[in-house]
Amino acid sequence: QTGINMLHATEKVVFIDSFVVDKDKFLSAYKLGKESGTLMPYSEAFPNDNELSAEVTRTTVYVNELGDKMYYAYPNEGGILKLFTRSKLKDEWSEGEIVRGLDNRVEEQAFPFVLSDGVTLYYAAQGGESIGGYDIFVTRYNADTKTFLRPENIGFPFNSPANDYLYAVDELNQIGWFVTDRNQPVDKGCVYLFIPTVTRDVYDY
Repeated sequence: QTGINMLHATEKVVFIDSFVVDKDKFLSAYKLGKESGTLMPYSEAFPNDNELSAEVTRTTVYVNELGDKMYYAYPNEGGILKLFTRSKLKDEWSEGEIVRGLDNRVEEQAFPFVLSDGVTLYYAAQGGESIGGYDIFVTRYNADTKTFLRPENIGFPFNSPANDYLYAVDELNQIGWFVTDRNQPVDKGCVYLFIPTVTRDVYDY
């Protein structure tokens, strides 16, 4: 029913390429410019965290262009994956803090990416507002309340009843990526390259 309700807002998107890759190597298809920050596997960002489950180590970590802000997924006290953040002060990373505004949502969260404005956060979540598996959501930081606003499901064609995640955009080179396992074998994912737009243009329902 959620998917049916989203049909009227299906976005027009120009896709320019796609790559079928091993699920544990999908980051190899993301070619971000340095201005867009850095994406890396969780195991690379936290090589000494050996006690976490495979579910956590399969996730990704985002570090901004300046290298002083990090977003990643980590289990909360209830063992559910939530987004956490760290800041670098004097060459040392602070302790992880749960992302305010997303902490009380009843969903599993992972695969964060922040646009170069430092305000717009994309992430993947699976829960009551997804149409199946992981869906891609977007939220924005409110500097007045120092918390993120209520996130929105970005809808079709990015999301589907399968797992869809790690939406990332290189704004300087005007190219975006996301990965999905729709219509793929269990160990594979398809990375789509698309041209991002400033305004959302939808089909005439």
